[in-house]
Amino acid sequence: MTDFFNFADLTWPEVASLRRDCPLVIGLGEGYPLEKLAEALENPARLGLLPSIPYGWRGSGLAVLEALLGKYVSNLVDSLREDGFSRVYALTPPGIDLGLGADRLVLLSNARPSTCLPPDEQRGKVILIPVGHTEQHGYHLPLSVDTLCIEAVSQGTAAAVPGQAYSLPVMPYGVSTHRASFAGTLNAGGRAFEDFYLGVLDVLVGRGFDRIYLFSGHGGNCSFMNNVIKYAGERHPQAFIATTWLYLNGPKGTAALEKYRESKLGGLGHACELETSLTLHLRPELVHMERVVDEIDFITTPSYYMDWVEGGALVANPPWLDDTRTGAYGAGSLGTADKGRVWLQAAIEEKVDHVAEIQAQFSRRQERREQRQL
Repeated sequence: MTDFFNFADLTWPEVASLRRDCPLVIGLGEGYPLEKLAEALENPARLGLLPSIPYGWRGSGLAVLEALLGKYVSNLVDSLREDGFSRVYALTPPGIDLGLGADRLVLLSNARPSTCLPPDEQRGKVILIPVGHTEQHGYHLPLSVDTLCIEAVSQGTAAAVPGQAYSLPVMPYGVSTHRASFAGTLNAGGRAFEDFYLGVLDVLVGRGFDRIYLFSGHGGNCSFMNNVIKYAGERHPQAFIATTWLYLNGPKGTAALEKYRESKLGGLGHACELETSLTLHLRPELVHMERVVDEIDFITTPSYYMDWVEGGALVANPPWLDDTRTGAYGAGSLGTADKGRVWLQAAIEEKVDHVAEIQAQFSRRQERREQRQL
């Protein structure tokens, strides 16, 4: 009998120890019969299920051109192959050809048809697009940290102001330009990421959703999101489409971080005091505090350093192995569930304020355009 496991629940050392002939599967949507999946792969002893891709494909309710999705998925598959895994597959419903050849499996899903496209009555609200990632977070945190955190922020924001915001499902894959250093980190590719999300925005704006907030739980996505927003602003001048750096980055958010943090500069970075606290609050069963290794020896100069709210005049991307042995940047040992609860609420409040600003920007710009036409 096949042992199915959730790949993103693992830490990177656990991924590193997996047999390289262990099948790994990325599904378009959910609800596939696992016994048929195992049968299609000749009933392996173990089979890893990666987070499913919630939209972008025909049948998801929010489809882009298959060539855009195909490149996105192909890059994810290639990431795992570069780590030495020889049996990596994309699982799709019938009739979807992503150009993956032998890397594609086809099964009927038992799930209800997806409805990722916001219902028509959500027009006039800010559409929240949270993007996480599946990547290493040191010895003690699962690969799913960025996805778990930004999903909670987005859902909390939509619940706090349901008349003003609507959240899409979280996308669990983004961009990691440093992925080769540690096993299990995926990479959708910067250009593929930009093209895919431009396609998503084209669909949303084309259906009348003209206030959109694209945000990330993973720092590696943010520069590419900036490019998406620049292109989208030119392409869709009637809409107001915005992004930002992660969360807890404005005056209220940074004040909350400073009030409760115990670490010094460099303690909040990656698999750090903040992300450990949030994961302890959200999914404590996935945290292995006995494995924590604090790493705060980042090579720091006045204009280039590592902390949650990045600062300084220099932008660079040096090898991670220069600054970390375990994949962590920061003081994970100082994380607590209580801090995670407080910081999550602060992040939601910050996003609620952003939703109000996006609504105000859209309305005031519409009024100005109308006045100029008189």
